[in-house]
Amino acid sequence: MFANRRKSERRTCRSLAKIQFGTGSLPRDCLITDISDGGVKVVAEYQEVPPEFTLIMSEGRPRHCRLVWRIGYELGAEFIG
Repeated sequence: MFANRRKSERRTCRSLAKIQFGTGSLPRDCLITDISDGGVKVVAEYQEVPPEFTLIMSEGRPRHCRLVWRIGYELGAEFIG
Protein backbone atom coordinates (compact mmCIF):
# COMPACT_ATOMS: atom_id res chain seq x y z
CA MET A 1 0.00 0.00 0.00
CA PHE A 2 1.20 3.53 -0.79
CA ALA A 3 2.01 5.91 2.05
CA ASN A 4 0.36 9.34 1.94
CA ARG A 5 3.22 11.84 1.80
CA ARG A 6 1.03 14.93 1.57
CA LYS A 7 1.55 17.61 4.16
CA SER A 8 -2.06 18.84 3.98
CA GLU A 9 -5.40 17.23 3.18
CA ARG A 10 -6.62 17.37 -0.43
CA ARG A 11 -10.15 18.40 -1.28
CA THR A 12 -11.90 17.05 -4.39
CA CYS A 13 -13.17 19.73 -6.75
CA ARG A 14 -13.96 20.32 -10.41
CA SER A 15 -12.86 23.85 -11.09
CA LEU A 16 -11.87 25.39 -14.41
CA ALA A 17 -8.53 27.18 -14.41
CA LYS A 18 -5.75 28.27 -16.76
CA ILE A 19 -2.05 27.44 -16.92
CA GLN A 20 0.36 30.14 -18.04
CA PHE A 21 3.83 28.91 -19.04
CA GLY A 22 5.70 32.20 -18.89
CA THR A 23 5.46 35.96 -19.10
CA GLY A 24 3.73 36.95 -22.31
CA SER A 25 2.44 33.46 -23.13
CA LEU A 26 -1.28 32.86 -23.57
CA PRO A 27 -2.98 31.00 -20.70
CA ARG A 28 -4.29 27.53 -21.59
CA ASP A 29 -7.40 25.86 -20.17
CA CYS A 30 -7.21 23.08 -17.59
CA LEU A 31 -9.37 21.44 -14.92
CA ILE A 32 -8.43 21.25 -11.23
CA THR A 33 -9.60 17.89 -9.84
CA ASP A 34 -8.29 18.29 -6.29
CA ILE A 35 -6.46 20.90 -4.28
CA SER A 36 -4.75 21.34 -0.92
CA ASP A 37 -2.84 24.09 0.86
CA GLY A 38 0.36 22.76 -0.67
CA GLY A 39 -0.55 21.66 -4.18
CA VAL A 40 -2.99 20.72 -6.88
CA LYS A 41 -3.95 17.92 -9.26
CA VAL A 42 -4.80 19.12 -12.77
CA VAL A 43 -6.09 17.61 -16.01
CA ALA A 44 -4.64 19.39 -19.04
CA GLU A 45 -5.31 18.32 -22.64
CA TYR A 46 -1.77 19.05 -23.83
CA GLN A 47 1.50 17.25 -23.25
CA GLU A 48 3.99 20.09 -22.96
CA VAL A 49 4.01 21.45 -19.41
CA PRO A 50 7.24 23.07 -18.21
CA PRO A 51 8.82 22.33 -14.81
CA GLU A 52 7.40 25.62 -13.43
CA PHE A 53 4.24 27.50 -14.42
CA THR A 54 1.53 29.81 -13.10
CA LEU A 55 -1.93 28.45 -12.30
CA ILE A 56 -4.71 31.02 -12.71
CA MET A 57 -7.76 29.89 -10.75
CA SER A 58 -11.25 31.36 -10.97
CA GLU A 59 -11.05 32.28 -7.27
CA GLY A 60 -8.03 33.71 -5.52
CA ARG A 61 -4.71 34.94 -6.77
CA PRO A 62 -2.54 33.21 -9.39
CA ARG A 63 -0.22 30.59 -7.88
CA HIS A 64 3.31 29.75 -9.01
CA CYS A 65 3.67 25.95 -9.28
CA ARG A 66 6.36 23.31 -9.71
CA LEU A 67 5.52 20.12 -11.64
CA VAL A 68 5.92 17.08 -9.37
CA TRP A 69 4.49 14.23 -11.45
CA ARG A 70 2.67 13.55 -14.69
CA ILE A 71 0.67 10.57 -15.99
CA GLY A 72 -0.83 11.17 -19.42
CA TYR A 73 -3.01 14.27 -19.21
CA GLU A 74 -3.05 14.40 -15.38
CA LEU A 75 -0.38 16.23 -13.44
CA GLY A 76 0.43 17.04 -9.85
CA ALA A 77 2.09 20.28 -8.84
CA GLU A 78 3.19 21.90 -5.62
CA PHE A 79 2.63 25.56 -4.86
CA ILE A 80 5.86 27.54 -4.53
CA GLY A 81 6.58 31.08 -3.50
